[in-house]
Amino acid sequence: MIWYVLAVVLGLALIGAVTALIVTEWRSRPPKPVAASAAVMGREALDVVNAGLRRLTGECLRSGRSLPDLYAVVYSEERLGLLLAGAEQKAPAPWTVEADGERWTISPDDLHRPGPEGEPALPYALTVTVGLDGPDRVLVDLSRAAGPVSVAGPDEEVRSLVRAVVAEALSSPVGALAEVTLVGSLAAGGLLSGDEARTSRLHTAASLEEAFAKVAAASTGAPAPGSPDVTQIFRLIEGSSRIAVQGEAPHLFVVDASQLPGREGALDGLRRGDALLVVGEAPTGWRWRTGAGGSLDTGPLGLEITRHAGRFG
Repeated sequence: MIWYVLAVVLGLALIGAVTALIVTEWRSRPPKPVAASAAVMGREALDVVNAGLRRLTGECLRSGRSLPDLYAVVYSEERLGLLLAGAEQKAPAPWTVEADGERWTISPDDLHRPGPEGEPALPYALTVTVGLDGPDRVLVDLSRAAGPVSVAGPDEEVRSLVRAVVAEALSSPVGALAEVTLVGSLAAGGLLSGDEARTSRLHTAASLEEAFAKVAAASTGAPAPGSPDVTQIFRLIEGSSRIAVQGEAPHLFVVDASQLPGREGALDGLRRGDALLVVGEAPTGWRWRTGAGGSLDTGPLGLEITRHAGRFG
């Protein structure tokens, strides 16, 4: 009986000690912020994302490995994360593998330390901010969509989000190599204002057919193998299944849903590596929906967006 009582007392003491340790650790750990900081919402965040993608591109190029098939980027002040469409258990240094290979992360501090120079992140040039998930900034590579990326919901919310996406594609260091074409009624003005509307990378077209034709006419084609014009970036993209139009800048086309052609084959001019953003409901592709409170449902991507990019201002 004495031994039983002693065992119970020791057990209770052990439980108390473990509980005290957990409580002490919990109290000493700084709480996770519930809102994004100014650094996460500001321009400097895009500089970090750009540095990370350039470093990734450069490391993959130097090691002779294929680019990871990433579809989204998540950034907080503590780390930069890449969300991959397929699990990859080995990441180039200094990236760390998490979530069974479906996420690669890096500390922003590692991007500031001396190391090999990065390469222009051409394959990810259509990676743009879609909003915030609490304290984290979420970016999506629009070129990963197999069809249109449509945004439906309250008109003002939709247009403010699309405006923010287009403006970032034209002004962000991440999209410095991307081209944008506003189609139909959106080409008449009103969607953009400020410096973004004056860049040489912004184009207009009366219809998607005209927009695709202009891009095709401007394409110079891929250089022949062995040509001195074959750059390192071209060779990298050539080995990737993500981009079929090799060595050419990705293009973002933006059109109102009412002017989206319904005939079969109308979107065949959209190259892999390009993206089509539709203002309003589209029958196929990624179908997103904004909420009246500023949230965004990313549909098949499953990303939780509590405050879309059009609400940053």
